[in-house]
Amino acid sequence: MINGAKRRPEFYMSQRKAVNAAAQISLGNKLLGYMTVTSIVVYLAWRAGFTLPWSYGPLAICMGLLLYLCELISGIEEVANYMGQIRPLPLEKPQMPDSWYPDVDILIATHDEDVNLLYNTVNACRYLNYPDKSKIHVYLCDDGNRPEMRELAERLGANYIDMPEPKHAKAGNMNNALAQTHSPLVAFLDSDMVPRREFLTEMVPFFFLPKVKKNAHGQWVERAKEEIDPEYKIGFIQTPQNFYNPDLFQYNLYAEDRIPNEQIFFFREINVARNRNNSALLCGSNMMVARKALEEVGYFATNNITEDHETGIRIQTAGWTTYALDICLANGLNPPAVSNLIIQRERWGRGCMQTFHNINPLTLPGIPFSRRINYLCTLLYWLTFFCRFIFIISPILVALFGVYIVECSLGELMTFWLPQFILHNIAMSRLSSKTRTAHWNNTVDTIMFPFLVVPILLDMVGVRLKRFKVTDKSHQRNTSANRILALPHIILFVMSVVGIFLCLLDIIQHRALYNVIILFWLVINAKSLILAIFFMLGRTNDRYFYRFYVKLPVEIDAGGYTFKGVTADISEGGLSAIFDYPAHLSPDQPFTVRPADRVHPAG
Repeated sequence: MINGAKRRPEFYMSQRKAVNAAAQISLGNKLLGYMTVTSIVVYLAWRAGFTLPWSYGPLAICMGLLLYLCELISGIEEVANYMGQIRPLPLEKPQMPDSWYPDVDILIATHDEDVNLLYNTVNACRYLNYPDKSKIHVYLCDDGNRPEMRELAERLGANYIDMPEPKHAKAGNMNNALAQTHSPLVAFLDSDMVPRREFLTEMVPFFFLPKVKKNAHGQWVERAKEEIDPEYKIGFIQTPQNFYNPDLFQYNLYAEDRIPNEQIFFFREINVARNRNNSALLCGSNMMVARKALEEVGYFATNNITEDHETGIRIQTAGWTTYALDICLANGLNPPAVSNLIIQRERWGRGCMQTFHNINPLTLPGIPFSRRINYLCTLLYWLTFFCRFIFIISPILVALFGVYIVECSLGELMTFWLPQFILHNIAMSRLSSKTRTAHWNNTVDTIMFPFLVVPILLDMVGVRLKRFKVTDKSHQRNTSANRILALPHIILFVMSVVGIFLCLLDIIQHRALYNVIILFWLVINAKSLILAIFFMLGRTNDRYFYRFYVKLPVEIDAGGYTFKGVTADISEGGLSAIFDYPAHLSPDQPFTVRPADRVHPAG
């Protein structure tokens, strides 16, 4: 029998077959990853030893050190992410008898959301696949004590749990529900997250990995009692937060069909890669947790506005093994307005800082070094918004004010900077299954940094802001961003354009070729800034319901005629269809729409 947390992943790796996309990595991509990591390390070492502007005065030294610190932060995060992506932990869902499937509680949290939003989520839970559906227990957990929510739960056959004295926000709501439920496994859904039929059957089997193995014939069999490692116990399974409406980055930039959802990169790449060192993040919804794990850590943390993040780390540091899957099992709503998005991301960033104040996993004893690095990267990610500001302002300072913050020649830059820049851009795209590029990464950070830097830095130094609001995801018509939000981007864009002009003038008049790199970064930043301005200007949404672009054969009966066609899109409020031949339907004429494959009685 194998003991010890460090050996468990390697011990069970031989039992599994790679099913995650992240686990299927070619030798060429591995080589690319290692080359990229090496180039980043060499570049950072060169920057630290030979390029800091010690002879250019206090302002240059201060900005030079800040720039290098930001590059170091980005470099650490990139190296950790690449090492996780090129060394994934293969994971396969085990097969087990139907009788093993235990009772499961599904807790749906609601605060002040609309009843119609909750209807979709609760109703979907009625149609989940499970060997014995009597073992599924759905609970609508309402800390608003609203009669309409109680009525909804009763109408849909769910249980209703209220809170006589609401406190501790979502954590208090979930802890109140956990105290009144009893199943060994607990699934959690946000109010807008509609589960797919396989929501339970895809997650539950992973909790039985310690009890099963594959025999010589590739069949899953139960382990003998002496083969079971008592220290290997599954604490939680996290699945991606997928969305059925375009996120604001896709929608406001008219890029729904060209770029993936902004969160896919984290959920399907970064979080899955963290399985190797047991540092996957618990993300509040679309997850299943062992009740014993929650009981061992005192349920959800209440002194944190992102209770899920801190609770997940507490479960891991208590000795439980956790996994993230890349299979989307529920679909929800993206924030409908820029202000909602800012509130959401500010809460996530501040909550991360609060976690490190409350428990600081970097200093807890007994945690493997690789896991500490991933915990550190979680913290560093939220500092990248400050880094993005430094990366934008640095070339502006050089071009407009002559503050030289890097001391080196153009040849040295081409030798040390250019290889890691090229490799990083190629690796970012290829190792992320093309869900993210370096340019798109910079653009997202550029859009968000003016609104996140101050609150996150304040929480980092222990100044907790009293302002806190749950993300509003209700349907909205004609949503558009407040134009004032674009002001920081406009100012920086104008300064970048002036810097581009001055750089070009200097290159032409004085053949100052070292300004080529400054010019390059000014152009790159200006491109991201102009996209940020367009993003903030917004895009009008004239629809109340979100459309699903699906093609389904339909028949429409109107005026005694039947028209056959294929849907172009469908929403909760209607559909549009394309016919093979011209068809006129009067707006005043009633008609019936049905799936074309439905069997109808004669006459």
